[in-house]
Amino acid sequence: MARETTIRQFDDDDADDKLDGASSGGSGAGDPPNIAGAFEDAPDQPEYDDELRPSRLNDVVGQAAVVERIRILLDAARKRNEPLGHLLLDGPPGLGKTTLAMVIPKELGTDFQITAGPSLSAPKDLLPYLTNASEGSVLFIDEIHRLPPAVEEFIYPAMEDFRVDITLGDGLNARTINMQLQPFTIIGATTRTGMLTAPLRDRFVSREHLSFYMLDELTTIICRNARKLRTEISEDAAAEIALRSRGTPRKANNWLRWCRDYADARRDGTISLEVARHALQMKGVDDRGLEELDRQYLETIMTVFNGGPAGVQAIAHTMNIPADTLEDEIEPYLLREGLIQRSPRGRIATMDAWLHVGRTPPDDLRPGDGPPGALF
Repeated sequence: MARETTIRQFDDDDADDKLDGASSGGSGAGDPPNIAGAFEDAPDQPEYDDELRPSRLNDVVGQAAVVERIRILLDAARKRNEPLGHLLLDGPPGLGKTTLAMVIPKELGTDFQITAGPSLSAPKDLLPYLTNASEGSVLFIDEIHRLPPAVEEFIYPAMEDFRVDITLGDGLNARTINMQLQPFTIIGATTRTGMLTAPLRDRFVSREHLSFYMLDELTTIICRNARKLRTEISEDAAAEIALRSRGTPRKANNWLRWCRDYADARRDGTISLEVARHALQMKGVDDRGLEELDRQYLETIMTVFNGGPAGVQAIAHTMNIPADTLEDEIEPYLLREGLIQRSPRGRIATMDAWLHVGRTPPDDLRPGDGPPGALF
């Protein structure tokens, strides 16, 4: 079923109720009211302090150029008093596409609906979202590249002319109703822009690509989210977690939660550098962000195939792992880190990979002996 998010904020009455509860609940007649406890976490939204997403554009860390361009789009839409143009966000998973999409309607003060491409199997699944869209509201479609062709064709007039044509009945008795829609904004998110058809891609007025995060940006995110999780963390521990997070905030948050669990269960609840290192070592994450399966992949190429070249199918059968898992989950980061090379004949472990796993590289990979192309 399609997902829908409702954004709520506290009003003054809610704050008064919380203060009354803090003053009366759990305290004796002579005890002073626990006012500090009621408000000490107010800046971090106490009702949703486990929700780590930023709620405002000013709170977004990283993607500075993208955020600035989005800020310009928002300011222009406010000045003209018109809906924001359709926006397409693309980039690898976990970089904040959904976060930005959720921040935009909060900045505009408009309604917000969420759905996903795989859940829209027919035009009738999309129709309720279009008819319920109010003027200036935002409809966020995650994984938009997975929209079926019939739904994609149905959405074209909604994006351009804010109308849909509904066919009622079959055969000779069929009739078409033209329904006018309120002007609204579609924000699409995709990890695979190549799977978008050109007509759909060109209907987005703006397109933004999200890049991987820098180490200092991830460190800031981890420190901020640790406060939201009411967890004490040292800055060097946050930097250590950021170093092993592959430039991805989602993975950084996952490792932060794991270190938090480890600190609460095995230590005093504080995440120090030592605690972070022990926790991540237990997870099998090394100082370059490689996990157990990544190192097993490299070891397989080195030991079984003497460093390569080796075909992905051969590696998959050797490791007893589906080939698409290797191509989609393991190889992208290894390629980005320069630990493997992909050639027409197969995968090759680089000098950096041999040194990282602590093995002696073959003679043809040592400095001064020629490039890896000599293997061909």
